[in-house]
Amino acid sequence: MTSTEHTPGARQDAAGPADRRRWFALAIVMTAAFMDLVDVTIVNIAIPSIQQDAGASLGQIQWITAGYALAFAAGLITGGRLGDIHGRRRLFLVGIGGFTLASALCGFAADPEMLVASRILQGGMAALMVPQVLSIVHATFPAHERGKVFGLFGAVVGLGAVSGPLLGALLTEWNLFGLQWRPIFLINLPVGVVAFLLGRRFITESRAPKALRLDLVGVALVTLGLLMLLYPLTRGRELGWPLWGHLCMVGALGVFAALVAYERRKAARDGSPLIELSLFRVKSFAAGIAVQTVFGVALGIFFLVWTLYMQVGLGWSPLRAGLTGVPFSLAVSTAAGLSVQKLVPRFGRKVLRAGALLMAAGVLLYIGESHRYGLSIASWQMAFPLVVMGAGMGLIVAPLTDAVLSEVPREHAGSASGLINTVQQMGNALGLGLVSVVFFGVIGDRLTPAQVGPAFVHGFQHALWWVAGILAAIFLLMSALPKRPAQHVEGAAGGAPVARKVPEPAA
Repeated sequence: MTSTEHTPGARQDAAGPADRRRWFALAIVMTAAFMDLVDVTIVNIAIPSIQQDAGASLGQIQWITAGYALAFAAGLITGGRLGDIHGRRRLFLVGIGGFTLASALCGFAADPEMLVASRILQGGMAALMVPQVLSIVHATFPAHERGKVFGLFGAVVGLGAVSGPLLGALLTEWNLFGLQWRPIFLINLPVGVVAFLLGRRFITESRAPKALRLDLVGVALVTLGLLMLLYPLTRGRELGWPLWGHLCMVGALGVFAALVAYERRKAARDGSPLIELSLFRVKSFAAGIAVQTVFGVALGIFFLVWTLYMQVGLGWSPLRAGLTGVPFSLAVSTAAGLSVQKLVPRFGRKVLRAGALLMAAGVLLYIGESHRYGLSIASWQMAFPLVVMGAGMGLIVAPLTDAVLSEVPREHAGSASGLINTVQQMGNALGLGLVSVVFFGVIGDRLTPAQVGPAFVHGFQHALWWVAGILAAIFLLMSALPKRPAQHVEGAAGGAPVARKVPEPAA
């Protein structure tokens, strides 16, 4: 923790081994990150129950998931910058408090309209909360400890990716107190309240060392551009890909071009842009952002197609589908911890490139297993491909976050964190949009019950070939990452960040 970032009057603890408060703070922000990751996926598994119990239309069902995603993606960069300006601890507490309240509103929603509105509010609060997680880690932990911390973060990402569907399946099938789908939201209440109370006690305030102001024009342009890009992608297949959707996506490129031009002038005029464009002159940040975006596309395709393949194509229950993903989750968590703590300091970016190859190998194994066993495939026959894929993903997620943020000046940690989360969401949205092409595009519109299973198996295999191709592209993009992870030297002259290479471990 650097004193230049603490608010006046904040407790100035030394960033030494004796300061155990930061580990409590880490547990709190990781819990919040896990809540968000689970909440993104937990709803999908309960959609049939929500539709039947609440009487929601197909359009409302679409907005229960899309409303959260759109509000989340549109607010991430703004949420990150607000943390830089007003304090990351303060924005984190506002975000987690609002997220918990919105979860209660979702759980007690009286009709589908209230549920949709509450989900949009929940996504907006997540946009305030999530960027502060990486920012607080970046501002709280000294450089030599961040590798270990990002390893833990990668493990949380892996657990959240698969725990959501499994937890959603369990809570829906148990029908606790006759509440059917509502516990998937209400479970956030005790977790959120405890995280809020502990966060007030253990998280130390930090903010940008120089005074910044919120760039309202930048906020408007970012929000407009993201909505113009993500809304057509989210609703396009349902609406038949109308012309206005294509025009919106093309127009979004113009809005983003205007945003870049405005932010450049804003930085020169008063030094308070919403997006710090100078970050993209940091090679590790620019390359990492590109990899994050393309990686998000691959994950967006895989997870949706995988769910449809198991539950619709194979006819499995939500609980069986969720349990099938457990080996994947365990492999991601284990590999993520090993990658940052043991492998990256020794082998550098080779670990990330090995992860891309390993994940692609798992995808190819999965294609082979699916082709070999067809509709009679069992969960245990999927286990080995999923473990290989999960290990590959674990080797990527944690080191990649560390690589992107390692050379970022601390005063821009919030902006950088918001950008990382935003491009992940954009990549996922692009992947979901591509599902209509790479999966539904090879499945007929009018299938008899006997044709559904074979068609979905074929569509799954076709989509996985695309995922394998995208992972090959990621492997090539990773060549632009630094060969060795760079970190800040604490206490550099003038407070400027100085990159250094992590030394090879002694023999």
